[in-house]
Amino acid sequence: MDTTITDGGSFNASLQTSPGSMMNQYKFDEEDEEEEPGVKDIFITVDNPESHVTTIETFITYRVLTKTTRSEFDSSEYEVRRRYQDFLWLKGRLEEANPTLIVHPLPEKFVMKGMVERFNDDFIETRRRALHRFLNRIAEHPILSCNEDFKVFLSAQAWELTSHKKQGPGFLSRMGETVRAVAASVRGIKNRPEEFNSMQEYVEAFSQKMTSLDRITQRIVKEEREYLEELKEYAPAYTLWSGSEEELVEPLKGVASCVDRCFQETEEQVRHLSDTLAPALHEYVLCGETLKAVLRRRDNIQAELEAKNEALAAKRADRDADPRERGVVWQSLMGKNPEEARQLKQQRLAGEIHELKEEIDKLEDRVEWANNALKGDWSRWQRSMRSDLKEAFLSTAQKNVDHYEKCLAVWESFLLSMRAEVGDISQPSGDS
Repeated sequence: MDTTITDGGSFNASLQTSPGSMMNQYKFDEEDEEEEPGVKDIFITVDNPESHVTTIETFITYRVLTKTTRSEFDSSEYEVRRRYQDFLWLKGRLEEANPTLIVHPLPEKFVMKGMVERFNDDFIETRRRALHRFLNRIAEHPILSCNEDFKVFLSAQAWELTSHKKQGPGFLSRMGETVRAVAASVRGIKNRPEEFNSMQEYVEAFSQKMTSLDRITQRIVKEEREYLEELKEYAPAYTLWSGSEEELVEPLKGVASCVDRCFQETEEQVRHLSDTLAPALHEYVLCGETLKAVLRRRDNIQAELEAKNEALAAKRADRDADPRERGVVWQSLMGKNPEEARQLKQQRLAGEIHELKEEIDKLEDRVEWANNALKGDWSRWQRSMRSDLKEAFLSTAQKNVDHYEKCLAVWESFLLSMRAEVGDISQPSGDS
């Protein structure tokens, strides 16, 4: 990841400056990364989660509000309710229609070990924000946002969406695609373009780094929450103690007050870490898996083309083979005219070769489109990734600075008051 600083300098620990002013010294350079701002014509909000309980299942639906000026929509505003499996269906349809475009990941269906319980308020809110980002990323995409399934998802009522889903490819069609994909992955490809080799290497390294950061951040959040539970009991302990120490009442109450203030600031810091940095990192762990899947799909298309070319070469070799080869000889032994058998075979091979050439022409176009689509979307994704992570890092850094400055101010105030009190006590009386 590119984390270049504008002036190219590194942090100097000897600089005599406050943490707050340090934040203003460094700014990530995005001048060469930002796209020209376009006119946004579709606005989507995911909110108002509702729980539904049936005899079969319990699930959450979310309100999806859409405002748009696009002419392909019949209205300028829509309000529908969608559940998680509807979002999952949309993602699948977008990937089927655009196998080498990068569709932003959805949050996982099931809660990971150590995370909040399913349908807990925190879990629902975290998922709501992720679903909101998912739809808005699609809305911002120049190709995905024009997909018919996306339009239906945003505008159709529940029964209309159910009906539309049934119009998709059938089970046998999906099975055929799956079988071809598995065959292509097993066969592999021979000549992947170097730029896609570089992408593959980048994605592997990126995924490892993001997974490591995500794991460590989750552990820090867990440990910080445990620390907060201990800190919550710390201030009352000092307050209780002050009730039995007349000479230490004010210092003990002062410490209790400082601890309580620091508890509140630390709670806010942990909340920010949990709500901002942790989700951003985990989202890009999922992005890593999405990128791997996109690269596999691109490879499968190329593998299918290579297989067709090999089949064409084999057919041509068969066509040009010695007419005395085993097939014709065997048919002559069966009482058929050798020349007639040879001509029939040549006609059959000519037809098969023609079909293969047509299939290859289509596959060559498909491979070219897939490659160009991925290269264009790759640049777009990198810009988005760098912007998202930089924003999360800067926000976390600022929150940490605020937290420590406030805690420092609390304890400095306590020290000043205690020193003033000690000074008043130590001064000799004016009557002596």
